[in-house]
Amino acid sequence: MPEPDLAFRRQHLLGIEGLEAWEILDLLERADAYVELNRQTAKKLDLLRGLTQVNLFFETSTRTRTSFELAGKRLGADVVNMSVGVSAIKKGETLIDTAMTLNAMHPDVLVVRHHESGAVALLARHVRCAVINAGDGSHEHPTQALLDALTIRRRKGRIAGLTVAICGDLLHSRVARSNILLLLALGARVRLIGPPTLLLPHVEGWGVEMHTDMRRGLTGVDVVMMLRLQTERMQGSYVPSVREYFHYYGLTYDKLALASPDALVMHPGPMNRGVEIDGVVADDIDRSAILDQVEMGVAVRMAVLEALTHRARGGN
Repeated sequence: MPEPDLAFRRQHLLGIEGLEAWEILDLLERADAYVELNRQTAKKLDLLRGLTQVNLFFETSTRTRTSFELAGKRLGADVVNMSVGVSAIKKGETLIDTAMTLNAMHPDVLVVRHHESGAVALLARHVRCAVINAGDGSHEHPTQALLDALTIRRRKGRIAGLTVAICGDLLHSRVARSNILLLLALGARVRLIGPPTLLLPHVEGWGVEMHTDMRRGLTGVDVVMMLRLQTERMQGSYVPSVREYFHYYGLTYDKLALASPDALVMHPGPMNRGVEIDGVVADDIDRSAILDQVEMGVAVRMAVLEALTHRARGGN
């Protein structure tokens, strides 16, 4: 654990952008300890006893919401899931109105997922509690990048010096953006692979490699991070067909053979088997870290909740 003067002390976690490498490492170190706790029979602590965590999801996400709910409850918080579908928000209430309502309820930490980029940051400016971005539009998903980093570090022993390929629908992926920022901050080399219509624009100065040929892009990489094809965010035709997309950009053993012999396979989920990844590759316990990512998610979110509630728990 870092020294107290080098511990994470920000009020919110809205993205990876702007974080120092030591802040990222602090969160990963905290999460490492929670991995071991979560594997024990007795998992519950009272660290957040008396504090209230509100999960406010404008987009459905069973995996992320459940992970945050488990994280809060294992730390002893009172966890409330607000059902946006039946709330006043659906009846025309603005984000600012929502913030005022939440302030009157005095929560200590707010976990927010929203379909619009920047909406979580707007909410954070108007509430009097810690805010965690659980994904906003195509902008960022910081806890996903942190759990991916923890997965890589535990399986590979390091992040610095590794070559990580992020493949697929880069254009619409908040996961890709957060991972690129985090991996570069910790000294990894990043390759972005996808069809020309789904590549990220304006990344020339980021220090990443861009490939439209998946076989060339995968050559020699240490980690293969697949992305979900986000058809719900697409207006117009970005790929000719799902079958053709899988042929060129779906991960198969044939394509994986070009990576390092011990290359790790990852996917943030939910997976479209036979679209982004062949099911037999996803289920390969020796190569796939997809279930590890799910496990690391709870630990990382516990670490973030611990760090962001420091003041609420009486810290300096």
